[in-house]
Amino acid sequence: MKVVLFCGGLGTRIREYSDSIPKPMVPIGPQPILWHVMQYYSQYGHQDFILCLGHKANVVKDYFLNYRQTANSDCTVSNFGKKVEILGERPPDWRVSLMDTGIWRNIGQRLMAVRHLVESEEIFLANYSDGLTDAYLPDMIDRFRKSGKIASFIAIHPPVSFHLAEFDEQGAVRRLRASQESDIWINGGYFIFRKEIFD
Repeated sequence: MKVVLFCGGLGTRIREYSDSIPKPMVPIGPQPILWHVMQYYSQYGHQDFILCLGHKANVVKDYFLNYRQTANSDCTVSNFGKKVEILGERPPDWRVSLMDTGIWRNIGQRLMAVRHLVESEEIFLANYSDGLTDAYLPDMIDRFRKSGKIASFIAIHPPVSFHLAEFDEQGAVRRLRASQESDIWINGGYFIFRKEIFD
C-alpha cells in the first residue's frame, strides 16, 4: 500500500526550527521525525512513499539523496573527504518519490498534485509527517476496509499543558491540579483513503 507523506507546510508553530528546516525534518534523536514516521509504516510492510514537498524541499531531498552516506551508515573519511568508505551499510528497503507540490499549497492541493501516483490503488495511506503513534496499523486498515467509508483518520486527545484552578467563595485559590487530557478530539494526522476520495 502506498503512503503519501505531507512534508511541505511552513511549520509556523515551530518557528525555532522551521526557518532552517521543514517540520518533518525536526530531529528525534539522530533521525528526523519523518524517518520515524516512515519506519512506523515500514514495519507493517508499507515501503512505497510519496513525499509532497514544499517549504525547504531541498532539505528533504538532500537527506534522501545523501542518505547512504549520512543517515544510516558508519563511514571512514580520509583525504579531507576525497575518499569515503561506507561501513556496515543498513539502508531500509524503501521506495521514495520526492514530489515538489508547491510552497503555498494546502493538504488537499498537495494530495491532488500526486493523485496520478496513487489513483491506481484501491486504498492508500497518508500522514502529516509531524507526529508518531503506536496504533496497530493492520487493525485500523481492517476496520476501514469493513466500514465501506471513503476516508478515516486517527482522532486523539490533544496534549494539554495547563493547570485547573478551583476557587473558594472569596475567590482565593483552593486547589491547583494538572489537567491530564482534554475532552476535545482532534485529527491525529494518520489517514486511510479509498481512491474515491478524488471523486
